[in-house]
Amino acid sequence: MKRAVMALSGGMDSTALLTRLLADGYKVDCLSYQYGQKHSIELERAQLNIEYLQTQDIHVTHRIIDLTSAMSIFESALIEGGEEIPEGHYEAEQMKATVVPNRNAIFASILYGYALSVASREDCQVDIALGVHSGDHEIYPDCRPEFYNAIEHAFATGNWDSEKVGFKLPYLEGDKVTILKDALNATDKLGLNFDLIFANTNTSYNPDNEGRSSGKSGADIERILAFHKLDLADPVEYQTSWDEVLSNALEVEKDHRDKEYRQRLSEEQYYVTRESGTERAFTGIYWDEKRSGNYYCICCNHLLFTSEMKFDSGCGWPSFHTEHPRAGIKHVQDNSHGMQRIEVRCSKCDAHLGHIFNDGPRAFGGQRYCINSASIDFKEREE
Repeated sequence: MKRAVMALSGGMDSTALLTRLLADGYKVDCLSYQYGQKHSIELERAQLNIEYLQTQDIHVTHRIIDLTSAMSIFESALIEGGEEIPEGHYEAEQMKATVVPNRNAIFASILYGYALSVASREDCQVDIALGVHSGDHEIYPDCRPEFYNAIEHAFATGNWDSEKVGFKLPYLEGDKVTILKDALNATDKLGLNFDLIFANTNTSYNPDNEGRSSGKSGADIERILAFHKLDLADPVEYQTSWDEVLSNALEVEKDHRDKEYRQRLSEEQYYVTRESGTERAFTGIYWDEKRSGNYYCICCNHLLFTSEMKFDSGCGWPSFHTEHPRAGIKHVQDNSHGMQRIEVRCSKCDAHLGHIFNDGPRAFGGQRYCINSASIDFKEREE
């Protein structure tokens, strides 16, 4: 049987990871850490899920490691006695106040020692599984790939029998959405109740005295948006209704992205993509572009078209007869300016791209995507 040890915080990511490991046939040992965190309710939630798994005849070893005396001397808004938990977007600058210095190095070091002990005792290979993901990279430097590459090398150098232990980080390049999809698949495979398991988690950095999530911390916002993107209602209990926390999360996300777009985009790019503007004909940089390559959304880098889909319509804007199979471009009725047209928008970030008309090449279905150069970014293909 495959063996794994993992950090089970009681949050969404590590809980999803536990279900994945179990679905993949691992025997799993979980370590949870009490380190003086304000949201220590997460440890109770972790225990609830361990107990639920036992009722389903799935037995997981679970130990809570008390690091309070050591880590309570650290400076962080996340630790009791620290400053107030900031609210807002997960990637906003103020969220750096929630960083706990060297936390993941400490947790990983304990896991590594435990994994070596299991490997020695059971004479087996052991995976150290962690639920870190790309959404953490912006704020938490100890969640980035280069950190784990470096720390795995250091631990291997400093221990005998390190060839029996390795890190397993399946979500490192993923995000909350991919984690939830993974958990849905894993719980289905195991015959477990997805809603019950995720109701038994805590992501909020500032839950109330009853353990209800605030819906306003950066971690809450990220979680709420992930459930929404999958058309799911989060089963965890919030201090207000799901509709209210979702509305707030969407507004926070919109404001955060708008600030980013204003900083990153040119005035014309912002006007076109975020204010549904139109550049003048024959002025865009790509209307006569003939090189081989791909066209991406200027706002979110989502692949929209390839050069093989482009044709010369003579209209003065880049024209495409087909969208990329994974583009999923949204078609929206547009009755502005006294006209009836079909607007096209990016499926990932809702950027305005242009309009679609029925005067394209019949050989490709007869459609013409009339796209603003300001809404796309061209990347030449290496031949």
